[in-house]
Amino acid sequence: MNKIVSIIIVSILLVGIHKVSGQGCSDAGFCTMGAMKPDQNFSRKVNFKLKSIGLSYYRGKTTNTPIVRSLTADLNFGITDKLSVQLKIPYQKVTQGGLIAGNRLDNPLSDTDSDGKPNNPKGIGDISLAVTRNIKRTEKFDLNATLGVKIPTRESNDKAENGLTLPGYYQISLGTYDIVAGLSFLTEKWLFAVGYQQALTSNKNDFTWGEWVEFPDREYLNSYDVGIGLRRGIDIMLRAERNWRFLNYSFNVGVLPIYRITPDQGIIFAREDGARVKVTGLALSTLAGFTYHLNVNSSVKAIYGLKLTDRLTNPDGLTRDNVFTVAYQLKF
Repeated sequence: MNKIVSIIIVSILLVGIHKVSGQGCSDAGFCTMGAMKPDQNFSRKVNFKLKSIGLSYYRGKTTNTPIVRSLTADLNFGITDKLSVQLKIPYQKVTQGGLIAGNRLDNPLSDTDSDGKPNNPKGIGDISLAVTRNIKRTEKFDLNATLGVKIPTRESNDKAENGLTLPGYYQISLGTYDIVAGLSFLTEKWLFAVGYQQALTSNKNDFTWGEWVEFPDREYLNSYDVGIGLRRGIDIMLRAERNWRFLNYSFNVGVLPIYRITPDQGIIFAREDGARVKVTGLALSTLAGFTYHLNVNSSVKAIYGLKLTDRLTNPDGLTRDNVFTVAYQLKF
């Protein structure tokens, strides 16, 4: 019976990928690293496994027309009962989801190559590595700390078929080495987390509006922010989440504010009037999730969210209007 229920739930989640709207974290991924990730386990009745393998499928609609899809391997290794290491490796693809000059296919940013074959940007995205340490454990709460890094796999300067640089939304990698740190306070019902992320280097992106002389829709092209030699500012993340846990399943809802406390560095232009800007500000999302435990060792998860506020400019291409994630996790 449990197997039949599991198959039905997984099928519903996979179908729902293309039908649900939401907003995930717009923060280069540190809200799912170590102590900052959502829906963390807390129980003094179950002996949780120290190792796990997760596989997740993500679909995100950007604030422009590109759609970002990624398949991520999430590997967790318990060194001791208080120390663990997490490795995340995503495979990412960007496709065109809207109309350009009235024609869905007429988009030189990610259309087709000279042979008429799909030429969508794709490849291994930035790799995340994090170490998490339990600082204090009681019958009522856990206090955990994480230190990690994001490692770029490209320079964030991928080209279109015509040899011109693609804007941030079409890049597979952010092109920067980042340092990440965080703390979480976890109880049976609540999760509170704070995270810090800082780019240590600049990327090599040199997208500009002017080089795309023959682009068919200038208004659309100008909707992409320019950030030449971008070095993202410092992000501070907060997560507040309420969980309802039952025997075989659980629900969670929460908010995820991310504030860029220092401005991005580089040659940055706002899309509104072409003026050079330095922008900080808040990106706020509300999130909801569902987890079903297939058995004591495996589970499936779905996460939905909704963007509430956004920053003025997004040359890094991180902001999403719609995202939905479904994941499978095996503990051993």
